[in-house]
Amino acid sequence: MDFPLNSAGGEVGPPVAPLTVLGTPLEVTSYPEFTARCQQLARTGGTHAVDFTNTQIVTMRRHEPAFREITTRVDHFVPDGMPLIWCLNRLGAGLRDRVYGPSFMRHCVLASPAPFTHYFLGGSVECLDRLQAAFRAANLALNVVGTQHGYFGAGDEPRILEEINRLSPDFIWVGLGTPKQQDWIHRHKPLIHRGVILAVGFAFDVNAGTKPDAPPWMQRLGLTWVFRLASEPRRLLGRYLKYNSLFLYYLLRDGLRRRS
Repeated sequence: MDFPLNSAGGEVGPPVAPLTVLGTPLEVTSYPEFTARCQQLARTGGTHAVDFTNTQIVTMRRHEPAFREITTRVDHFVPDGMPLIWCLNRLGAGLRDRVYGPSFMRHCVLASPAPFTHYFLGGSVECLDRLQAAFRAANLALNVVGTQHGYFGAGDEPRILEEINRLSPDFIWVGLGTPKQQDWIHRHKPLIHRGVILAVGFAFDVNAGTKPDAPPWMQRLGLTWVFRLASEPRRLLGRYLKYNSLFLYYLLRDGLRRRS
């Protein structure tokens, strides 16, 4: 069997089986490995959905049946948060880093120039303009075949779906935020003819430079959420209090059940 090429041109091995944290099967992978895997999926056809999964998403899938339902069409849950990496490594994953949505988007887009094609769905008009300019400055061979800002209504969705199917992009990057992006993918994946659909949320703003990201030292320590909370306390405080607490609760409860 031929393995896909990574961004450096070398082969990567076969994918490792996912490991489960709070009921969510998380990929044991890295930036080059999962980039190569997405390129292979784009070449082989069909429609594939990827979610860059943090502790909030894992907890929502465990705690909220409605959210668990709208993520049933996700094919790959990729660990986006350091606490998930620590959990996976306790299960023997041996990972050195997470696969953070904003960093993966930049890595994969720049490593997938023409003939690969990209479609961006989400963000503001300014964000999309700056996002494309930043990526094209880094790789002139990038081929973005279409964009759609995130401020659309239900009446716009048939037009957006028609455009995606007409353009038939290899990568459909969705930055609508949780849970809107998961709901959009759940409703539209069966109607999209082909492509890898990637729910990356905050990645549009980070790579466009319209919102700041945590410095690397905070990211390594699993403190990205602290930086984001300080940047947007009114919007994020309630969410982080609820889901961080629930995440710890379920981890402790599952640990006690395993011991008993």
